Amino acid sequence: MKDLRLIVNADDYGRTPGVSRGIRKAHLEGIVTSTTALMNMPGVEEALEQALRECPRLGLGVHLVATSGWPVLPATQVSSLTGGEELFQTQQVARLEKIVLSELRDEWHAQVECFVRATGRAPDHLDSHHHFSHFSEAIFRITLELANEFNCAVRSTLPIRRPGETGGLPRPIYEKANKYVPALLKEYGVRHPDHFEATFYDETGTVEHLSSILNGLLEGSSELMCHPGYADEALLGERGSGYNKPREKEMATLTDPRTLELVEQRGIKRLTFAEL
Repeated sequence: MKDLRLIVNADDYGRTPGVSRGIRKAHLEGIVTSTTALMNMPGVEEALEQALRECPRLGLGVHLVATSGWPVLPATQVSSLTGGEELFQTQQVARLEKIVLSELRDEWHAQVECFVRATGRAPDHLDSHHHFSHFSEAIFRITLELANEFNCAVRSTLPIRRPGETGGLPRPIYEKANKYVPALLKEYGVRHPDHFEATFYDETGTVEHLSSILNGLLEGSSELMCHPGYADEALLGERGSGYNKPREKEMATLTDPRTLELVEQRGIKRLTFAEL
């Protein structure tokens, strides 16, 4: 029998109460095994308490963020990330040269510390909102240094599951990351899945597409990135997310009996980053 191991990781835990509730449902009634929390969102501590209480087998990590919402440190301490405003700049890719790396390191370290205080334990992995941790070699080094400090795994958008894809990265950034990411993972010795699947999103959040992913899994460990949730008022509001209603379709697909049956039929072992 093939060695098929799969982490189904739901991004954006804590984004809104509806998103968190949908992720818990997708774990308890579906195939989600892991999630990563946005530690700069209001109410995320309470959402993590619910996860620990209701979903003891759900893997919990930190969704490092520098492109949405408020910093957890005072904005004056990370002004290169906020442009002197209260909120993170949303188009950081266009202003990478303006970011002070020490400010980013301090902010991300503070986000992980917030998680530790909320849960009483280190995260089992780190990934990043909008894949920002992969936007430069220096930023990826910061991510790996944090992973080593907290003894946890990381998401790697490389190697890509299918040739020609970029794992959600802008292609110019992917072309550079394709060189430095594998080298840095080897240098730092941080645990990560063998493969990454980023195509389950929006219009492809269907049972048919997910079935094609599950039927085409490569041997070893894979991470399937997903974004289930309920599109509540907070998500649909002015400071919500442009990715809202499709989260409910993803949730329905991840909990569909056909999905659960296929995982069993193929002998796919579901796991968390802590089990890598």
